[in-house]
Amino acid sequence: MSPYADAWTAVRGRPWRFLLSAWPWRSLVYLLSAVPLGIGLLSVLAAMFVLGLTVVGLLLLVSIPLVTTVLAELERARLRLVFPQPSDGRRPALRERLRTWRTLPVAWPEIGYAVLLATVWWLVDVLVLSVAITTPLVLLLAPVLVRYEPVEVFGWRIESTGEAAFAVAAGVVALAVAAYLVTALASAQAALTRLLLDPPEARLVAAVTELRRSRAGLVDAFEAERRRIERDLHDGAQQRLVALTMTLGRAELELAGGPALDLVTQAHSLAEEALEDLRATVRGIHPQVLTDHGLGPAIHELAARSPVPVDTDLHLPGQRLPARVETAAYFLVSEALTNIARHSSARTAQVHAWVADDALTVIVVDDGHGGADPSRGTGLAGLAARIDAVDGVLDISSPPGGPTHVRMTCPISQ
Repeated sequence: MSPYADAWTAVRGRPWRFLLSAWPWRSLVYLLSAVPLGIGLLSVLAAMFVLGLTVVGLLLLVSIPLVTTVLAELERARLRLVFPQPSDGRRPALRERLRTWRTLPVAWPEIGYAVLLATVWWLVDVLVLSVAITTPLVLLLAPVLVRYEPVEVFGWRIESTGEAAFAVAAGVVALAVAAYLVTALASAQAALTRLLLDPPEARLVAAVTELRRSRAGLVDAFEAERRRIERDLHDGAQQRLVALTMTLGRAELELAGGPALDLVTQAHSLAEEALEDLRATVRGIHPQVLTDHGLGPAIHELAARSPVPVDTDLHLPGQRLPARVETAAYFLVSEALTNIARHSSARTAQVHAWVADDALTVIVVDDGHGGADPSRGTGLAGLAARIDAVDGVLDISSPPGGPTHVRMTCPISQ
């Protein structure tokens, strides 16, 4: 395996490693393959020019995007000879692009690459390759060629056997120089081609898209883990605490009055408190009502449990929303109502939720004294991160004296 990741890195590496590697040969194949592509493309352009506005010429003109699409995919395959690492850009498959090429926008960078290949690059490649191949070859074969007639290389006339031996040494040096020349030219052309076909902006957009996809996957994995923990607590620890409270209740009935009964009664009370705390924890991890019935009933349950009276105004569709959106909205309402009960001194609160323009909007309003600040660790900062993970926006308005508005807007097309 080559110690270098691409041809240009190999050129800048140690000479003996580069010369003994496959990179000069890969670069030679890259340049050689550009010649028939350039000649074929030039023939198409020449045919368009000659035929002009005839029917055939118009057909060729219309098919330029198709030609450049196929040519660009061929070039991306050829790039692997010089830059084996694929580009970070994510593009539709060739079959999909060919199926919809009439509706695709004109890819001007691809057309620019095609013009360069047809008019400049293949000619440069022919010139460089003719020199890089023939010069070392003639020098290395000089002892054989000089037997028939004198050999002349760049004005150096080789006539004797002694000169031919010296020419062999010069041919070895010329071969090394040609390897560097061919590889450097191939690296330069490949770098410019990759810049045209996969510009940094496209790679950045693809990277952001991939980041958003991976972030959504992490959110889904996190929610799946929360549900697993909720099931384990519900089916495990909670059931054992229920059995414990029932056992302690039977013990109370069996014991007569005295210190033992007082201790059992106290233990029974503590077990019931622990069971209630565990149920609250399970609801906080992932509420079963949200999983079973959806966002509307889950918000109604939160409102019913709130110590502050809450009015709900929900206009949600009959079908379920995406799970990650429902979860983000549920915890927004839960955290907002918890803050209202603990910090706002509010007398009433309202929860509004509706779907419009392919987005879910949830607003929680209270008539408290205001002053909610995510930077003070009220839990709103964590909500902002959760909502951002589903491409939502959290807006908090809480001036001193109130009222406080907590608003979430989140797209539901995931």
